[in-house]
Amino acid sequence: MFLGLFKRKARVVKVTRRPKKEKSKKPKTKKKITAPRKKKMPQLVGRVTHYFPHVKAGVILVTEGKISLGDKLQIKGHTTDLKQKVASMQINNAPIKVAKPGQEIGFLVKSRVRHNDLVYKL
Repeated sequence: MFLGLFKRKARVVKVTRRPKKEKSKKPKTKKKITAPRKKKMPQLVGRVTHYFPHVKAGVILVTEGKISLGDKLQIKGHTTDLKQKVASMQINNAPIKVAKPGQEIGFLVKSRVRHNDLVYKL
């Protein structure tokens, strides 16, 4: 007797779908096929030999290639990872525009660089 009192009737719920939105028909255009861009690999150009903390200048021994004003350099070491453009370079307090292999140049850096950090040209 008591079981019949607690039984519930199953509800029937009618599911209605929303009307589909009309898609705007645009003419299909063919995609232009282009060759993938090649990334330039960083080129090793030298290493850091000294750092002057009061002036925030580093000394680089150029071993391969050339460094000129406006080049973007990456200085990478154990705790250093710095990317910046070359704004000024000097050899014996004389400004230069291009540094060749075998020369030791001084240039201003944004943050500390350490002895034997590698210098890459980007």
